[in-house]
Amino acid sequence: MEPENGGVVRRRLQKTESAEMRWVVPGGANEDDEIESSDDGGSDTPAAASGSRGGGCSDEDDGYEEDEMLRQRLVRTGPRADSFDVEALDVPGVYRHQEFTLGSCIVLTLQTLGVVFGDVGTSPLYTFDVMFNNYRITAKEDVLGALSLVIYTLILIPFLKYTLIVLWGNDDGEGGTFALYSLICRNAKASLLPNQLPSDTRISSFNLKVPSVELERSLKIKERLETSSMLKKLLLMLVLFGTSMVIADGVVTPAMSVMSAVNGLKVGISSVNEGEVVMITAAFLIVLFSLQRFGTSKVGLAVGPALFVWFCCLAGIGIYNLRIYGSEVFRAFNPVYIYYYFERNPTEAWMSLGGCLLCATGSEAMFADLCYFSVKSVQLTFVFLVLPCLLLGYLGQAAFLMENLDKSQQIFFLSIPSEAFWPVVFIATLAALIASRAMTTAIFSTIKQATALGCFPRLKIIHTSRKFMGQIYIPVMNWFLLVSCLAFVAVFGSINEIGNAYGTAELGVMMMTTVLVTIIMLLIWQVNIVIVLCFLTLFLGLELFFFSSVLGSAADGSWVLLVFAAVLYLVMYIWNYGTKLKYETEVKQKLSMDLLMQLGCNLGTVRAPGIGLLYNELVRGVPAIFGHFLTTLPAMHSMIIFVCIKWVPVPVVPQNERFLFRRVCPKNYHMFRCIARYGYKDVRKENTQAFEQRLIESLEKFIRREAQERSLESDHNDETDSEEEIASSSSRVLVGPNGSIYSLGVPLAEPGGTDNSALGSSMSFDGSSLDNELSFVHKAKESGVVYLLGHGDIRARKESFFLKKLVINYFYAFLRRNCRRGIATLSVPHTRLMQVAMQYMV
Repeated sequence: MEPENGGVVRRRLQKTESAEMRWVVPGGANEDDEIESSDDGGSDTPAAASGSRGGGCSDEDDGYEEDEMLRQRLVRTGPRADSFDVEALDVPGVYRHQEFTLGSCIVLTLQTLGVVFGDVGTSPLYTFDVMFNNYRITAKEDVLGALSLVIYTLILIPFLKYTLIVLWGNDDGEGGTFALYSLICRNAKASLLPNQLPSDTRISSFNLKVPSVELERSLKIKERLETSSMLKKLLLMLVLFGTSMVIADGVVTPAMSVMSAVNGLKVGISSVNEGEVVMITAAFLIVLFSLQRFGTSKVGLAVGPALFVWFCCLAGIGIYNLRIYGSEVFRAFNPVYIYYYFERNPTEAWMSLGGCLLCATGSEAMFADLCYFSVKSVQLTFVFLVLPCLLLGYLGQAAFLMENLDKSQQIFFLSIPSEAFWPVVFIATLAALIASRAMTTAIFSTIKQATALGCFPRLKIIHTSRKFMGQIYIPVMNWFLLVSCLAFVAVFGSINEIGNAYGTAELGVMMMTTVLVTIIMLLIWQVNIVIVLCFLTLFLGLELFFFSSVLGSAADGSWVLLVFAAVLYLVMYIWNYGTKLKYETEVKQKLSMDLLMQLGCNLGTVRAPGIGLLYNELVRGVPAIFGHFLTTLPAMHSMIIFVCIKWVPVPVVPQNERFLFRRVCPKNYHMFRCIARYGYKDVRKENTQAFEQRLIESLEKFIRREAQERSLESDHNDETDSEEEIASSSSRVLVGPNGSIYSLGVPLAEPGGTDNSALGSSMSFDGSSLDNELSFVHKAKESGVVYLLGHGDIRARKESFFLKKLVINYFYAFLRRNCRRGIATLSVPHTRLMQVAMQYMV
């Protein structure tokens, strides 16, 4: 029977105990080995999970484990109370993505128009023009077949795939390619950067409701992803390819939308030629990208109403044409006309598929811009406003075209009533500018997500809204997109050629989204395998069919976009490859704990009053750059905190979950490790004083909790016999780097009869000790905080392959020299900054 007080203590400590078991070698393990073993011992299987929930094992299991201990000469301890896990679990409230009521969703319906649906809303300006540029109209059935293709493309891709399925694959409200990737990495260790800790998944933003159906298949896929480096690389390559196509899409969208709107001038003014259209388009693009820096929050008041007027114009013009030219076009809802369309002229019908896909442009932007709104508001807006207006617009154009078979270009502007022509041209131009701006905003969001996950060079990011964290502006990317857009407009000068490139970019992103959502269905949603196969077969097969069409017209302009996307892909892949090599090298060359123990608590130098914040990228161990500081500086600060700024794949990390602490070496060394965790939507450039204040407060909180745990365990040990004391102690023991034993949580006796004096002063903890340590922290804080930055560069070894030398020594080095330095992103004051450079050979 368990003693009453012991049960109380165990219940009080339950929330701070990890369910993970670990193996340690008495006298031979170091701190990093202990951390690594805990990662491998997590409850990833149902058996392990049930064992941890049950709180014990059967007698046979115990006997088997004892035999294994004797054979391997290892000591198996109880649940590990890692200070990182304790810190992560001690959260009084739980962060949630904002929930929206039905009333607020209706209000957001109008606001989503300007940001989310501008791209898909302007597609009627050019869809039929590009389609019939490749297909000669000879009969009314040709128009009905093309219209039927457009109708079912709208229903299958933007409505069924994105609105009803893909939008639910958001990462706590965030959409886009990297949001899908981070969702997968969070549920399986699929990231190539080995800097994830088990405690990262305990951030409250990580909460996700996972159904229990098809759990066995989900676990098999998870295990396969985690153990296969080839699958990890393939997954990353797919994500990088999709991201490069998103950026390429952001180049083509402004060029296509604005030029198609400006083309209306050729209908109203016969003297306007193609060259003048190109010049006017270039002027509009310059104005558009110049206004981008003001942010969504500053110009958003006029965006929603303008797009609402535009959709009303589409519906109104469609209804007008249906009344004037008849309602025969409603027959196009019968999909048999698609068959007739291909039967009459298979080759031209296949070539026109690239133009047909343009009616679904903006579907990916609709998902990428999800961060500003809720899923329900986007769904309501599309189903009850956007889709009906688009269908009426296309039906009206087809009705006009069936009575005017010879007018297959500029169909939208020719179908406008003469009395409303110029107002509609003005609204169309405004809508095209809004659509272009929305796509650029989506690219900014994607770039920031890629940067946060180590897949894109660091760039300056400006947050344009105090209220909405996701509204950002990236100056370098903005002007890069402008130059690229102007180049596309100047080189091609025709919406037909740009349209082919547009379809290529859209399809590249769509196919990657289909593959990633399929993985999420299997791994996270755990959907029935039949439904998953139907989703993959239908949409990937449909998109590959469209893709074959746009590749057939690659010579008309698509090849330029493919080359552009390939360059972007190489930049992202090289950056990720170099970052991974640099991190792995730093992990291999970190200082051993035995060396620090030999140096003593003064670290072989003079300890001056103050706090030194040493920034590094390691989440475990002491970085090699610290040795350079010891040998370079005449003195070292009395308190050292190794700070690792770590991006975790969630949108936002709450402030009370920001810092994780643990000790490095015994207490008299006054050394700590701190991981400052930020989501990819967080603002990292904080006020220096506020950052220091929160960091010190979190450190004091950690020290107090550590003392409370030791006090609780000490009280419990006083009330139990010596046998229970030893058993309880052995479950909380850590084996020190030099063979001594100490604990993260409690002062315990060493198992196996080792003398308690081996625990040293680091194990004694009482009220005066707590007060002394807190006083030491305050005095160090008053003496000043100094930031220690280590710049580590990598170079390929002489015996490396030529390609590796080229990539690391030239391409990656060029990107590192020209990207935004870490000191700029950290907002470190120069008066309190010390830097040391170090070069690694890889």
